[in-house]
Amino acid sequence: MTARDDLSRACAQVGLIWPPPAEQPWLGEVLPGAAGALGTDAPEAVAAARRLGLPAVDRVVVVLVDGMGRVNLAERGGHAPFMRRLLAGSPSLTSAFPSTTATSLASLGTGLAPGATGMLGYTVRNPTTGGLANLVSWTGLPDPEQWQVQPTWFERLVAAGVTVHSVGPAAFDGSGLTRAALRGSTYLAAESLPDRVDAAVAAARKPGLVYLYWGEVDKIGHHQGWQSHAWGDALQATDSELARLARSLRPGTLLLITADHGMVDVDRSLRWDVATSPALAEGVALVTGEPRAMQLHLEPGTDLAEVVTRWRETLGEHAVVVTGHDAVDAGLFGEVTSHAAPVVGGVVVAMAGRATVVDSRTQTPFSLELVGVHGSLTEHETTIPLLLVET
Repeated sequence: MTARDDLSRACAQVGLIWPPPAEQPWLGEVLPGAAGALGTDAPEAVAAARRLGLPAVDRVVVVLVDGMGRVNLAERGGHAPFMRRLLAGSPSLTSAFPSTTATSLASLGTGLAPGATGMLGYTVRNPTTGGLANLVSWTGLPDPEQWQVQPTWFERLVAAGVTVHSVGPAAFDGSGLTRAALRGSTYLAAESLPDRVDAAVAAARKPGLVYLYWGEVDKIGHHQGWQSHAWGDALQATDSELARLARSLRPGTLLLITADHGMVDVDRSLRWDVATSPALAEGVALVTGEPRAMQLHLEPGTDLAEVVTRWRETLGEHAVVVTGHDAVDAGLFGEVTSHAAPVVGGVVVAMAGRATVVDSRTQTPFSLELVGVHGSLTEHETTIPLLLVET
């Protein structure tokens, strides 16, 4: 029995999906596919365009709606008539593990799994300093180009003579995460979604690729849950503007709408705090990741197997707990490069159902109160849409 078989069986026992179905494309194929649709002859671009069923065009607009999982969208589809119509017959994609924004944006941007990018969670341990680092705010980290060394598809397209624009908030222009995951484009700052749609329409008048990011759906989901009235309102507003985007694009433009991950709402009765649980805290120097997907960095001399056993006994059917070595051997992060390998924790934990593990020693009180969360391997978290519109 291989590490991959062991992990697959453990996930199936608690309702987690891993590995993803072999026939299902993944988020890392979206930009290579767009490049192939634009005529790039790189083998991976041609293969991705064929696998995603993309036509040959000279204009592509890629929209990423943060936090809009395919299951979330389908179950709240009454708020999104435009996207609901597109769901029928459209392909499902899967995100990488952990199913979280920094990880997924890097996979979108590079076409590579997190084991190649080193973007292994919301927070990670910086191997150089040993300290806690945040891949979203880009704190506790070196220059983004030193941390994430893989070329992006934006860089590759620009080098091939293709015009590439990114549309997003001014605060993201030149941010650490943007430089790590999505560097290479000409950035167009716009705050509201209507303004971003207008900017994308203007940029797409000329041949090339336009990327538009919208984060409000994810933000509302974190604060109030994806089953809340507010989440439905945010989805409805997004749907209306994306319908306007589709109507406004020049004929012959390909519009691709996707997401970075989905979301589950927490069950507070199934929450553990490392800070107040000796069985979880003993031997653990630092917990990184997020409440649905953790990596444990152990104190020197700690018995690794003993920590795994204690966490398994404490969390029971609510988690899969494996050593970092076994997670790497099983391919959970894809192929792990020597550059990224030191980032992987000694123990990797994926939560099942609606359970979470927090650590109030390092997390802010605000983050401890999140209602909607993601990061693990449930269908709600990892299955994302790819909606296609040929104008």
